[in-house]
Amino acid sequence: MKIIVAIKQVPARDSQLRIDGAGKWIQTSDLAFEVNEPDAYALEAALQLKEKNGGEVIALCAGPAGASQTIREALAKGADRALHIEEDSLGDLDTLAVSRLLAKAAAAENPDLILTGLQSDDLGYGQTGVVIAELLGMPHATIIMEVEKKDSSIRVKRELEDGWFQHVELPLPAVLTIQSGISKLRYATLMGIKKAKTKEVKRLTPADLGVALQKTVSIEKVYLPQKSKQTQMLEGSAKEMAAKLVEKLKFEVRVL
Repeated sequence: MKIIVAIKQVPARDSQLRIDGAGKWIQTSDLAFEVNEPDAYALEAALQLKEKNGGEVIALCAGPAGASQTIREALAKGADRALHIEEDSLGDLDTLAVSRLLAKAAAAENPDLILTGLQSDDLGYGQTGVVIAELLGMPHATIIMEVEKKDSSIRVKRELEDGWFQHVELPLPAVLTIQSGISKLRYATLMGIKKAKTKEVKRLTPADLGVALQKTVSIEKVYLPQKSKQTQMLEGSAKEMAAKLVEKLKFEVRVL
């Protein structure tokens, strides 16, 4: 079973973000980067499928040369090899344009399965997996909780709203968008880190894939959210105030 996992390099989750001088993006010169966390769950799902059914896991990443660090992280965790589409101007491209690059590279591998994370931590569009499936004419399913390999198909469990789930069987090849948090992420072992240095990373360019890039989006301004404080006084008996507090925590603050 040949599985391709699309991964993205994003700023580390604990990074202190600052707006750049032009005010159109964040400063990246002093940031640490890592595998997009939702994509890490897609990679984990692929590795578990490989362990059960055999085959090969290929990491697919579009990004600048610096994304090689993120690719090596995926290889250290167990991916067998990687495809790196080197391009510095991905910030000027919309989801469709980026997905065309990923789809072209994936199609050349003739995979049985393509996995993506639910969304990216930096932009959060949540569109890439679905667009890749449409470009390749493959069946797809989103928000996947479980994947089971059949003879020539897969059976998946999808998360719906209000605690409901849906079980669907899809023919192969197919594209799946994996839900975050469905399993415990593995750490790269020392042996895995050593092996990653010798694993193949095939570098491609948009020209190699026959894709002509054109600027499709323009970010005019990026700004940090404004912090504000507001005090509300709850009145009534202790029971009434507790009910009002629970209601606000549920529907306004949304922490319950």
